[in-house]
Amino acid sequence: MIAKVDQDTCIGCGLCPTICEDVFEMGDEGKAQVKVDVVPEGAEDAAKEAEESCPVNAIEVE
Repeated sequence: MIAKVDQDTCIGCGLCPTICEDVFEMGDEGKAQVKVDVVPEGAEDAAKEAEESCPVNAIEVE
């Protein structure tokens, strides 16, 4: 499973790293970014929850 954050769409609300800190973090520009190449085992549900919770649909987890 791979996670992606669309930097053009992200508004930097900080919700995704709060929900799934194993996959997402806030970058230097104040926007979310993915910090792993592959979603770790056991973090899949949280990554999907972060995707579903994003207020601007900037996250894709597949």
